[in-house]
Amino acid sequence: MKQPLRAGLYARVSTADQQTLPLQTAAMREYALRRGWEIIVSSNDVNGGTKHRPKREELIRMAKQRKLDVIVVWRLDRWGRSLSDLTTTLEELRALKVDFVSVTEGLDFTTPSGRALAGMLGIFAEFERDILRERVRAGMEHARTKGVVLGRPATAQAQADQIHQLLEAGMSKKAVARKLGIGRASIYRAIEKEDPRIRGPKSNNRPTRGPC
Repeated sequence: MKQPLRAGLYARVSTADQQTLPLQTAAMREYALRRGWEIIVSSNDVNGGTKHRPKREELIRMAKQRKLDVIVVWRLDRWGRSLSDLTTTLEELRALKVDFVSVTEGLDFTTPSGRALAGMLGIFAEFERDILRERVRAGMEHARTKGVVLGRPATAQAQADQIHQLLEAGMSKKAVARKLGIGRASIYRAIEKEDPRIRGPKSNNRPTRGPC
């Protein structure tokens, strides 16, 4: 005889909307029992909009430990924090061969049509990643057109040529430091490479002479 699927129920409510918790739980429980599944755990997170959802993470750990065959939620937005989070976690469950059900949307990965939709999740996830990468590239290109220097700030040594050019043009070390956004000590370190006899400014504090 085929063993019934082991189901984990997950509900989430905000601190101001806890009255829907019995509704969510009852709908999920009724669905799982109608399908003949064994309910292993029923978890719920109560939060005020925070991203931390310990009970959800606990269900995912149980899935990784092969303690669950299917996770049931009342609605998709109860599970995913965003479209990216939703597609990523569902792909993770799919890789673990753990099915997923959303009662309200009629989404059931244990059915042929549900499995077909699950197969498209990877496409949606990759599509969103491509969009994100394209946005990042576009943002960087836009910043370059505005003269923004990307990457790590250049060190004084990397700016040595520019430092020498500005000094030879008559600009003071203080002005060069301000223009390049580096400290005066960095200016001295750069020009010391060219002429070791040049030293940075020393403290004006002189030791006090002791009594004769």
